[in-house]
Amino acid sequence: MADVRSFDELVAEGASVPTEGWDFSWFEGRATEARPSWGYARSMAGRLAGATAVLDVQTGGGEVLDFALAATGPDRAPLVVATEGWAPNVAEATRLLRPRGVPVVASADEAPLPFADGAFDLVVSRHPVEPHWDEVARVLAPGGSYFAQHVGPASVFELIEFFLGPLPEETRRHRRPERERADAEAAGLEVVELRAERLRMEFFDVGAVVHFLRKVVWMVPGFTVEAYRDRLRDLHERIQADGPFVAHSSRHLFDVRKP
Repeated sequence: MADVRSFDELVAEGASVPTEGWDFSWFEGRATEARPSWGYARSMAGRLAGATAVLDVQTGGGEVLDFALAATGPDRAPLVVATEGWAPNVAEATRLLRPRGVPVVASADEAPLPFADGAFDLVVSRHPVEPHWDEVARVLAPGGSYFAQHVGPASVFELIEFFLGPLPEETRRHRRPERERADAEAAGLEVVELRAERLRMEFFDVGAVVHFLRKVVWMVPGFTVEAYRDRLRDLHERIQADGPFVAHSSRHLFDVRKP
């Protein structure tokens, strides 16, 4: 059912909620997103149990790694390190992961990983901005694995194009799994498994959309309520008339090995 509160009330709420970290619990009852069948966080927990030195690249607020470590229990790898490039998330991840003995290293997403060659037997990442395959290959020890969930092509484009209009075909094809497979293999890595799924999302009110676009800042670059107020009002009226706004996220799972 559409939210009966006014457009201004909903927008003001969505604009006021803090955006640090990757905790999406605020969206409960406001938006939904189907989850990939492989259950990345639980699958990561299984990998942590069999590793000795682990690197989590672009950990966000540390929530996924924290969940996986809790699920792993005492069998976790003895050495776990995380990197993050956005300062508010560095602070949030440090607060969450320090009690688990996991240092968080501030490192820009596009920068070389600040670790020695062959330092880790497992590298994990959930939704990296871009997979830097050469760096992953460099820091992995021979026989080590990269286990990651990536954002796929044209993810949530129904919502993005509602605000930005039709995007170029090359933009729609960016992040194709097969292109990333080729890049991984060019870096000397072996793709053991690659799975892809497209998953339904629903936004039940415009406040949820505002918060989502403030939190996932690359969806609509430069998004502000002021700049997009007219489109937000159009979206509010559409949800009121027709029900939830439907979009689809795109995800793929990489299980990659360094020979």
